[in-house]
Parts: sequence; structure tokens; C-alpha cells
Amino acid sequence: MTQYIASIDQGTTSTRCMIFNHAGESISIHQLEHDQIYPKPGWVEHDAMQIWERTRTVIGGAMAKANLQAGDIAAVGITNQRETALVWNKNTGEPYHNAVVWMDTRNADIVAELATNGGQDRFRPITGLPLATYFSGLKVKWLLDNFPEIKAAAENGDALFGNMDTWLIWNLTGGVNGGKHVTDVTNASRTMLMNLDTLSWNEEIAAEMGIPMSMLPEIKSSSEIYGYTLEDGPFGGKIPVAGDLGDQQAATVGQACFSAGEAKNTYGTGCFMILNTGTEIQHSDNGLLTTLCYKFGDEPAVYALEGSIAISGALVQWLRDNLELIKDAPEVEALANTVDDNGGIYFVPAFSGLYAPYWRDDARGAIVGMTRYVNKGHFARATLEATAYQTREVLDAMNADSGVNLTALKVDGGMVFNELLMQFQADVLDVPVIRPLIAETTALGAAYAAGLAVGFWKSTDEMRQNWGISKTWEPTEGSDASTTLFAQWKKAVTRTFDWV
Repeated sequence: MTQYIASIDQGTTSTRCMIFNHAGESISIHQLEHDQIYPKPGWVEHDAMQIWERTRTVIGGAMAKANLQAGDIAAVGITNQRETALVWNKNTGEPYHNAVVWMDTRNADIVAELATNGGQDRFRPITGLPLATYFSGLKVKWLLDNFPEIKAAAENGDALFGNMDTWLIWNLTGGVNGGKHVTDVTNASRTMLMNLDTLSWNEEIAAEMGIPMSMLPEIKSSSEIYGYTLEDGPFGGKIPVAGDLGDQQAATVGQACFSAGEAKNTYGTGCFMILNTGTEIQHSDNGLLTTLCYKFGDEPAVYALEGSIAISGALVQWLRDNLELIKDAPEVEALANTVDDNGGIYFVPAFSGLYAPYWRDDARGAIVGMTRYVNKGHFARATLEATAYQTREVLDAMNADSGVNLTALKVDGGMVFNELLMQFQADVLDVPVIRPLIAETTALGAAYAAGLAVGFWKSTDEMRQNWGISKTWEPTEGSDASTTLFAQWKKAVTRTFDWV
């Protein structure tokens, strides 16, 4: 009997279920968006119950489209928006509060307070992370500090914390009736609560943040059987839930970056570049994060350097939803192509501050270089160029940290089908940009982790054989994107500092 792997990709703006065959090809997909909730400037929330219901719906939709039953699925993998924090009641399954999304900045005062004793890098030697609003442990501290009922529930042992992977696995494997409260090393490494070397929770940091250890999920590898779906659950049968990776690490696995020195860049709501650094922890001197890349079963953990950019695809959504310059996201390329250049404007989308390599919570978005000449085409072009410039800054930091200049960049995510952006990206980096045959690498990576755990794929070499090139963009000869234009971008970035 032919079997398949199901992958649940719970992202920032949508949730989808994809079903893959042994060649790594998608045979079915069902996807639904969920609400983006903005209670105050800088605050971003998601309704976790809505996400769980939509997860159930997309599972059913993907299974129905492929005409599959539970027995056709060998395993289920999970990948998720990282750093989005949720606290819920283990007895009722009800969240105490909306999920606080990774780009939310409400905990800025907590970050500043913690930094007064030891600075921004206070916990970096242990966790690989600078103090920043980004990480989920700091979001949990905000919830505990601001809601006495959540703090009381946590102290009584009734409250559970997890990133969205933990929430989905808990519900898929039983919820209040014995659901597994687990996470994997990649998600745990984004909480600012995990020791990079021991892969265990750091009790001292948790105590510093006032987070009881009973709230925290059990840390597992990225590829092992955590539990089984329920007979009356959305899959309609008992299937091993066997893969769990944060979305950017999942994309790295999906791109088959299994060797030290291989890197990928994912263009989604944000933009995230990961460089596999092997089994040794490599700390950054240039504003990058040290994080887990993956851990397969009992094999040694593999580490990575990561450059995180908060806003890339979300900037296109902003043009669509807030300014209404376009009706749907793909229109941005056509609008940008109505002009030959950016008209002298630069758009620095520091809506949630600046992430790598600056880590400036005090920055806010800016459009600089405006003249009467500028039109909406220039706005569209500057929007796309912002992603390429930010990627260049991360790549420069990566080259400096690793001592090895990347000769090409593997790319994935929804924006890699934007021809103008990908060509400009190659020009700004001055290296080839390569899109794989299977561009949905985030969901594929979670599928690989789950399939490896149950023997569906036997080795990483077998997965690597599935990888192939769809298109390569070479740098344009004579382009000034990597020199003059990039220097202007760097100047524009400085204009966003010290705004709040």
C-alpha cells in the first residue's frame, strides 16, 4: 500500500495541511487564513482556538482532496510560527489569553528592565539569544506579570505554556484527555529559556522571569514519535505525530541543508536566513542568533546561525490592507514594474523595531528620500527592495561570523515567485539566487522529520536526492545595487533609530 506523510504548517497568517509522497512532491494542500488582531500599536495577537479549528478543517480538506484515509498516512509532522506564546488551562483546554505573536513588542519594558543587570547579551552565552521582545519566554513573563489569574494558575500547576507547535500536538494527541505537552529543540531554543549545550530548560533563567517549571513542555528531538492522533480526531484514525520543527528550521531541512556551511533564506511574513554550522555551537559577533538547526532522534544536535528579519511579505500585505494600493499580493510586482527604479526612496519596515543584525527595539518604520516625483510604483518597488537589502545585511553578518563567503543562496517561501524581487536580490547580494523545484520547503521539512522517525525516509541522503533546481537568478553585470544603492539603504536605516 502506498503511504504518504501529512504536514501541518501553522504560520503567522494561515494554517495549511500538505500531503507529500516519497519523492517530496505535494499531492494535496488545503489552507485557511486566520484573524490578525491588533489591540494596540505594537501589539499582535492570534485566537488560538480559531487556529485549532482551522487546523482541523485544513486536515480534513487535504485528506478529502487526495481521497485518503488515516491508514494512508504514515506519520504527521508539525511546523509552526516560532516565538508566538500561548498559555492555556490544562484541565479545560481553554487559552487564558490570545496568543501573543512573535512580532509583538508589548514586553519592551521587561526587556529594558532585564538588560539593566548584565546588558542585552546577559543570557546570550547560555541561550544564544540577545534580550529582545521577539522571544516567547519574555512574552510569557508579560502575561504572568499582567494577569494575576494566569500567575495563580501557573503557580497551582494548572497553566501550560507552548509555542504553537506545542498547542497543536497537545490537541492532536488528546488535549485534556492525555494530550502530550511537548516541544522540540528548535522551538525550545526560541524561548530564551533553554541551555544550548544541554538542550534542557534553564531553571535560573525561568526563575528570573517568574515562570514555573511546571508550565514548560518536555523538550524532545525534532524527529521521534511524540504521540498518536485520535480515532475521533481530524485525521479519523491513529497516526504517529513524529516530526516537530520551527518554521525556519523546517525550511532548512526541506532545502536539504544537512552539511555545515549550507544556508537558505525563507521569504514569508518575515525573512529568515539560516546557516548550518554543524554540531558545534558558534556564537555570533555580528548580531545573529545562535540556535538549533535540528536534532534527528538520538543523533547529535545540529546548530545554526540565524538572521531574523521581522517584516518582508508583511510589508506587501501592509500595502494591500492598510494603504489599499493593491488588491492582492501578487499585484505588487506589476505595480513595481511600472517604474525603472525606486525613485530615490527607501522603505525601512521597522514596524516592530529592527531585528538582525541591529536588535533595536527603539526603531520604527520610515520612508526616506521622498520627492514630488515619487508615485505608487516607486512605493511598490521600494517595498520589494527592502526585503533584498535586509537580506544583504544578514548575509554580510553571516559571512563575517563564519569566515566563509557564501557563493550562492537557496531561497524558498511565497515571495520567491516574484521575478523582480529575486533578480534584485541576486544583484544586491552579487551572488546567484537559487529556487528549488519544491518551493514549499517549510511543510516539506516537517514531513521529512516525521517520515524519518517512522522509516518512511531512511536517511538524509535519501531526502537530499529529492532536491532539484527550478530556477537560478544570476547578478546583473554592471548593477550598482550591491554598492551605491545598498549604501543609501544603510543610511536610511540609521534614520529609524531612537524613535521610541
